[in-house]
Amino acid sequence: MSASKDVAVIGLGSMGYGIAQSILRAGHRTYGVDQLDARVEAFRAEGGASEPLQDNVDGLDAVVVVVLNAAQTEDVLFGDEGVVSKMKAGSVVVSCATVPPSFARDMEARCNATGVHYLDAPISGGSVKAAQGALSIMASGTRAAFSAAEDVLEATSETVFRLGDMAGPGSAMKAVNQLLAGVHIATMAEALTFGLSQGVTPESFVEVITKCAGSSWMLENRAPHIVAGDYTPHSQINIWPKDLGIVLDIAKGAGFSAPITAAALQQYMVAVGMGLGGEDDAAIAKVYARNAGLTLPGSED
Repeated sequence: MSASKDVAVIGLGSMGYGIAQSILRAGHRTYGVDQLDARVEAFRAEGGASEPLQDNVDGLDAVVVVVLNAAQTEDVLFGDEGVVSKMKAGSVVVSCATVPPSFARDMEARCNATGVHYLDAPISGGSVKAAQGALSIMASGTRAAFSAAEDVLEATSETVFRLGDMAGPGSAMKAVNQLLAGVHIATMAEALTFGLSQGVTPESFVEVITKCAGSSWMLENRAPHIVAGDYTPHSQINIWPKDLGIVLDIAKGAGFSAPITAAALQQYMVAVGMGLGGEDDAAIAKVYARNAGLTLPGSED
């Protein structure tokens, strides 16, 4: 292993916390930063750096940004307490949020203007793979940015896709992935509840369809949450109006029609309107169940 690095992970949600754990496990001094003090304290209890990050930004080799969206990413990097102005030349920002490619290019230019590298590095794999250091990373950036981020990538990923020599292509590929992922979850929920209307139990649905051509990774991962009636948020409903909104914005700019994405987005918006935004995204099945008068496992209705 190369020499230990000083790394900050900003955003200790379901993905960010696992990323921070993986970097710490790889032997690097790791700061965990989050709006929720309890998450920061929990990470410090596992061995995370205990000093305030703001006093040590100039010593960082890398900042991994795992926040919700472009606005939060920009605030973390260039807001009132933004880290980029304090980072040393040659350090790197590894940006993991789902954002438009144009935004990634803008962040790269602004970071580079201060001597800081920027790696456009959206992630996929879920909270379990984040904690295992086995994510897939759709990365694009300069050769120098990849080099500066090498230790972070090694600690957190199973596969790194090198998609281009500047920011943008990584975020474009993530948008393609999110189109499929968001549609697959919604379609899984539609199929499961359709089956329920025909007397197919959710348990039987999972047993059979996961072995058939209609399966998908999202179906195999999310449908068991419905069977268990457990909507603990590994990935929230709230993520999908943002991510599918980004997909549709990009599509509009390209003059591309994406009607299936638009239909899925409407279902997520209905779920948010039902108060399900903070639940696991498998809870989109509750939209279909309510509309059809069906009872899902674990439901009180």
